[in-house]
Amino acid sequence: MEKALKTLDWSLVQGFLAVAEAGSLSGAARRLGRSQPTLGRQIRQIEAQLGVDLFKRHPRGLALSDGGEALLPAAQRMRDAIADIALTAAGRDRALEGAVRITASEVVAFHLLPPIIANIRQALPRLRIDLVASDTSDNLLYRDADIAVRMYRPQQLDIVARQIGEMPIGIYAAHGYLNRAGVPQSIDALPNFDLVGFDRSDLILRRMRDMGWPATRDWFTTRCDNQLVSWSLLCAGCGIGFAPLALGQGEARVRRLLPDLDLPALPVWLAAPQATRRTPRIARVWDMLAAGLGDVLS
Repeated sequence: MEKALKTLDWSLVQGFLAVAEAGSLSGAARRLGRSQPTLGRQIRQIEAQLGVDLFKRHPRGLALSDGGEALLPAAQRMRDAIADIALTAAGRDRALEGAVRITASEVVAFHLLPPIIANIRQALPRLRIDLVASDTSDNLLYRDADIAVRMYRPQQLDIVARQIGEMPIGIYAAHGYLNRAGVPQSIDALPNFDLVGFDRSDLILRRMRDMGWPATRDWFTTRCDNQLVSWSLLCAGCGIGFAPLALGQGEARVRRLLPDLDLPALPVWLAAPQATRRTPRIARVWDMLAAGLGDVLS
């Protein structure tokens, strides 16, 4: 065992962690960008190297065995240590070249960031920008991204965050749907109409409840967690939904409803690891993102 630990490959431990957290080879493979057969071989390899069965197989995936449960905390500490090394090294990089990885929600990435990133590329031609359009929360401390644009204030320790502005929200429906179903005259009438909302995400539900509505998932007659697809469903006439004004403005297929209603706006935050926030290339991109988003949201 001692010899096995001295030669233990981090990629094998990384695979073990991904499977433990995803609960399946397929989910872990998607997360790591590896093929499922490769990841399966790596799990068998680390089990053989350690002489421990790490998982119990069941019809819906993989569950940690007693041995896997015992080794999980040490593997997580190993991941944290490697992340600390990477962050420390990145924080000492003084060059204005290389890559900066930005993550943002699909709506922000599609509608707000492209012209801002074009300006960044023009000003910093030796810099490469990786844009991750995702509505999941990437872990900045594990270098899933260098800078995140988020619709909430990050709560992690060792993360620097700054609120850039707010994204106003409106209520929208397609003209065709309103011609069929009528136009709601008050917000209290909305539950009597078809509503478009998210499936597993509770973002819309939480904001509706903050407004005093006893909303549940069943209120939505059409559901999709992909924000851009959800918007397309609304534009096609599936019902009434909430969306940023950045989506609705200039969209001829829809009408904004109850425009005088004061809906709570979505806060827009920039976030980055404290260890790399002042790295020159990340600092420059941060400043240009803040300026560009500030102009759009002002």
